[in-house]
Amino acid sequence: MKSAVTMTVNGASRTAEVESRTLLVHLLREHLNMTGTHIGCDTSNCGACTVWVDGEAVKSCTVLAVQADGCEVTTIEGISSNGDLHPMQQAFHESHALQCGYCTPGMVMAAIKLLEQNPHPSDDEIRHGLEGNLCRCTGYENIVAAVRSAAGVTA
Repeated sequence: MKSAVTMTVNGASRTAEVESRTLLVHLLREHLNMTGTHIGCDTSNCGACTVWVDGEAVKSCTVLAVQADGCEVTTIEGISSNGDLHPMQQAFHESHALQCGYCTPGMVMAAIKLLEQNPHPSDDEIRHGLEGNLCRCTGYENIVAAVRSAAGVTA
């Protein structure tokens, strides 16, 4: 059985017909073509699918699309402004905080929320704040440096 879900995605109202078991990550990628949100594990371990639902960072592989009906969803595609990178994206770029880039969208989305809650975190607080997001390439040092840079914190 399919249900109509309507939500605001990156500022635009979007409606789709989905099966009740459809995950938000699949709605975003397959129905709305928001492919910046990555599917990494489908088990909520890696965080590659992190998006914001009503302002909270969530792993979209743990949310049914019907649960997001009526919500405001922001994906990695929705954080830039007028074609300019979000400051966190710019910091990731400048700090070389990615290799394959697969975890990067989820890591960036989680890092922005981290800084909203703690604008000047220590390196340990950054690591703790991002522990739900896994990177299999970088060893995290450049990711921590990027978040520190975006926060305006010096080493």
